[in-house]
Amino acid sequence: MTARESTITAIANHRVAQTQNYLEQAGAEIYGSYVFGEAAQRQYLAKPIFRKLRRTIDGLEPFDPAIVDAVAHGVKEWAMRHGATHYTHWFVPMTGSTAEKHDSFLTPVGEAATIAEFSGKNLLQGEPDASSFPSGGIRATFEARGYTAWDVTSPIFLQVEPNGVTLTIPTAYVSFTGEALDHKIPLLRSQDALGRQALRVLRWFGNTTASRVQTSIGPEQEYFLVDRRLASQRPDLLLTGRTLFGAPSPKGQELEDQYFGPIRERILAFMMDLDRELWRLGIPAKTRHNEVAPAQFEMAPVYEATSVGSDHNMVVMAMMRRLAQQHGLMLLIHEKPFAGINGSGKHNNWSMATDEGENLLDPGHDPHANAQFLAFLLAVVRGVNVHADLLRASIADAGNDHRLGANEAPPAIMSIFLGSQLVDVIEQIEQGAASTSTKGGHLDLGVDSLPALPRDATDRNRTSPFAFTGNKFEFRAVGSSAPIYWPQTILNTAVADSLGHLADELDKLQPGDFDGLQAILSDIARAHKQVLFEGNGYSPEWHAEAARRGLPNNRTTVEALPALETPKAKALFAKFGVLSERELAARADIIWERYVKVQNIEANCALDMARTLILPAAVRYLGQLQAGSFSSGVSAICAKVTALTDRMVGAIDDLEAAKHATHSATSVHAEARAFAETVIPAQDALRSVADELETLVADDLWPLPKYRELLFQY
Repeated sequence: MTARESTITAIANHRVAQTQNYLEQAGAEIYGSYVFGEAAQRQYLAKPIFRKLRRTIDGLEPFDPAIVDAVAHGVKEWAMRHGATHYTHWFVPMTGSTAEKHDSFLTPVGEAATIAEFSGKNLLQGEPDASSFPSGGIRATFEARGYTAWDVTSPIFLQVEPNGVTLTIPTAYVSFTGEALDHKIPLLRSQDALGRQALRVLRWFGNTTASRVQTSIGPEQEYFLVDRRLASQRPDLLLTGRTLFGAPSPKGQELEDQYFGPIRERILAFMMDLDRELWRLGIPAKTRHNEVAPAQFEMAPVYEATSVGSDHNMVVMAMMRRLAQQHGLMLLIHEKPFAGINGSGKHNNWSMATDEGENLLDPGHDPHANAQFLAFLLAVVRGVNVHADLLRASIADAGNDHRLGANEAPPAIMSIFLGSQLVDVIEQIEQGAASTSTKGGHLDLGVDSLPALPRDATDRNRTSPFAFTGNKFEFRAVGSSAPIYWPQTILNTAVADSLGHLADELDKLQPGDFDGLQAILSDIARAHKQVLFEGNGYSPEWHAEAARRGLPNNRTTVEALPALETPKAKALFAKFGVLSERELAARADIIWERYVKVQNIEANCALDMARTLILPAAVRYLGQLQAGSFSSGVSAICAKVTALTDRMVGAIDDLEAAKHATHSATSVHAEARAFAETVIPAQDALRSVADELETLVADDLWPLPKYRELLFQY
C-alpha cells in the first residue's frame, strides 16, 4: 500500500476516545478557572488593593505603582496554587503570531535551597530581545534592548499543558526608545482616540455621566481541519498553510450539504474540547458549526472589549492548533487552503458603547427619530469613505489576496451595506429631516403549528466588506489568519477622525439645536453616500459602478499597501497619537517584507515539490505507458502526458527564472511588484500543468494526497 492508501485505511478505523467525566466539566462550572479575574482577585488581594486594581481595569483611574508588589504576590499565590512553576510576558510582535519567554519562580538562596519569588517588577516589566523581531528599521542587531509592559486591562491567565503550568501575563511591547513594536499599543491608542472624540459628541447630546467609550469586538473565526497524517504528506500544507497544487475533487461544495450540516463525531469531539479549554480561559466561545466548504468550520465568541477580544482571538488560534494535533488533525487557518472552494475569513463584529452600557450603534425602534444614533452611524459612514484605502490596506496580505472577491468573501472595494431601512432614512436625511422608518413585520409560515416569525427590517449582504447587522458593523474582509489588532486600529482611527469632524461642527452649535444638527448630517450624507451599496459585490457591474463613484479598488496587497505611505495616512495617525510617522513607516516596511518573504517561500516550495515529487511521478507513469504495447487510445494518452511533462519542465524553468529576477529589485516595493507581476503568474502556470497531470497519472503513482482525500477523509 502507498502512504496515502495506508493513511486512508487508518482514518477509516479511527474511533473517538470519550472524555472522562465530561458532565463535570460543564461551562458554568469551569468558566474562567484559568484566569486571574475578578473572583480570583477578590480572593487573593486585600480589599483596598482589589478596589484600586478594579478601578484601573475599568478605566476609571491610572494604575497606582504603590500596589504592584501586593498584586504580584496575589498573582503568584494564585498561580502556584494551580501548579504554575514559571511565568511569561505574552505579547504580539509584528510576526503575525505571539511571543513568550518563560522564567521560573524559583530563586536559589543557598546550597540546595530555593524560594519562590515574583516581584512587582517581574509583573510590570520584561525585557525581550528587540532586534530579533520585525521592527521595520526601528531596531538594528546592535540595538537589542526592548521592554514588555503589563497590560492591566487584559486578563492574566494560565497555560495548562500536560506536563506543567505557566502563568501568562498579557503585555505591550516597546523599543528601548519607547516606540511601539507590537500590535497592542497602537490598538490601545486608537481606542483612546475614538473614546475621546465619541465623548465630545455625547456631551453635545447632553450625556454628562458617561466617562468612557470603548469599542467591542466579536470575531467569528473560520478554519479548516484535515487529517494530520494526510496533511503531513503535503510539503505545501506544512510550509505555507495552503495547497500549492491540487486538481478539484469530483465533489466539492456544489451540493451545499456541508453548511450547518450534522457535525462529524471526530470534529465535534475537537469542538467540544475547544469550548471547554476556551471557557476555562474566560473566552466566551458561543457558536460552532459546519461552514460552506467541505472540511471547513466556524466558531464565534460573544462580544468583548476590542483589546481583550483581540488577545483572546490569538489564544483561540493557538488553542485550535494545539487541540487539532491532539485529535490527529491539522488546523488550516490560511485564507485559501484549497482552490475552487470557499476560503476562510474572520468576520469582525464591531460596535461602540459607553461605560454605562449604551450601544451607540443601536438604532432603537425608530431609527429616523434617534438623532444620536444617526450621528454616530453617519460618522462611521464618513470614516469608511474617507479612509477606504487605509481600511483596504489593513487587510492586505498574501493569503487574503487569494480569498477576496468570491465564494462569500467580499471584494477588495470598501463599501458599506446598511440595509433598506437605514438607506431609506439616509436618503430622507439628504433632503432634510427623516420622518419615517420601514418596519420588518412578521412572516406567516402558513402552518398553524409554526409560530409567526418577526422579520427584520432589512436583509443581510454577505458580499459586503462592511455591513450593518442590526446594532453593529461586520467587517467581513479580514483574513482568517490575521491578528485583528491592525484592522481594528485603522477602523478605530478612521472613525475617531470622523467623530472629531462631527464634534468640531457640533461645537459651532448651541446644545439642542437639532435643526443645525440636521444640516450637518445632511451634508455628511450627501458627501459620502457613494460608499453605500446594497447589491451584489461580486458583479462586474458593481466594479464598473464603483469606479464611476471614485471608490478605490486595490485588488492586491501590492496595490493596497502604498496607502500607508501617503501624507494623508501620516497625518491621520499622528493627529490622534496612534502612530508616529516613524512607527507607521516601520509597519509599512514590515508588511511589504512579509509579503515578499511569503511569496518567496511559496515559490521555493512549489519548485521543490514540482521537481522532486510531481515530475518524477509523471516520468514513472510515462515509463509504464511506454514499456508495453498499447492501443491508439493509450498512445494518445501517452502523447498528452509527454506534452504536459515537457510543459512542466518549461514551467519549472520559467518560475525559477522569474524568482531569480526578483533579486535585482532595488527596493522591497519593487521586489513585491516583481513577485506579483511575474512570479505569481509563473507559479500559477506551473500549478495549471501539474493539476492537469494529476487527472492523468495513475493514482497509485501520484505522490500527494488529493483534494478528495483531504476534504472528505477525516
